[in-house]
Amino acid sequence: EFLLLALADTRQLQLLHFWLLLGIYLAALLGNGLISTAVACDHRLHTPMYFFLLNLALLDLGCISTTLPKAMTNALWHTRDISYAGCAAQVFFLLFLFGAEYSLLIVMSYDRYVAICKPLHYGTLLGSRACATMAAAAWGTGLLCSLLHTANTFSLPLCQGNVVNQFFCEIPQILKLTCSKSYLSEFGLIMLSALIFFGCFAFILFSYVQIFRAVLRMPSEQGRHKAFSTCLPHLAVLSLFLSTVMFAYLKPFSISSPSLDLTVALLYSVVPPALNPIIYSMRNKEIKHALSKVLQYALFWIQ
Repeated sequence: EFLLLALADTRQLQLLHFWLLLGIYLAALLGNGLISTAVACDHRLHTPMYFFLLNLALLDLGCISTTLPKAMTNALWHTRDISYAGCAAQVFFLLFLFGAEYSLLIVMSYDRYVAICKPLHYGTLLGSRACATMAAAAWGTGLLCSLLHTANTFSLPLCQGNVVNQFFCEIPQILKLTCSKSYLSEFGLIMLSALIFFGCFAFILFSYVQIFRAVLRMPSEQGRHKAFSTCLPHLAVLSLFLSTVMFAYLKPFSISSPSLDLTVALLYSVVPPALNPIIYSMRNKEIKHALSKVLQYALFWIQ
């Protein structure tokens, strides 16, 4: 088994962390659950953009459910241990869900690009079959990436103890426990993944450059406002996800410390799933209307 990083040294602080994480977890479950229900139940939201948003909410539910329940259990029961199989499962599901989420954010960038730059071809390029194929490809990419990295990482011999300096299992921390030079194969795989990552990032940048050029050329102010209102939430979610993940995995080892690693891990594994529903519903009237209908229906059944 492995020993995870304790969130606090004293019992009082551990319980405080438990209640704080529980509040964040329940808020993320509620927010993403409401978004999923609203999109699934409101026929006016059965469009490509909201179909991808539904997939994003499901991925966020999976991401936060992979890390926080174990961290809360350890804080509540004053333990640090996680089984070998449990650690491998955390790594697998985190990579799967993060890989699928990044792939989905690329697809969502393409959706906004077609909607604004090629509106006459939107129905053709983003029909129901094309949307289902792209969503399946995003989930499949995450699965393939996760299988490769998890199998490669957990096939390496461990000879540096069993203490993982993080509150959940992640590849950089597991690699620190492997024997010297044995991690080179995984390092090569990480470099290949990084090249693909930045290639996709370049595609996202190109898409948004074209989107902003097209929006600024629109003659009507109302049209520009509507275009920006559909793009800005996605851009905010994308920026939040990429900035936290890139800082977590690309920061120099010289500035690495247990407290900084813990803060960064919380930022990329907990903050995006909790904030994404707020970002998407804040400026979107259709989502707000659908959410109000869902809440009214729920209150009617409770009464």
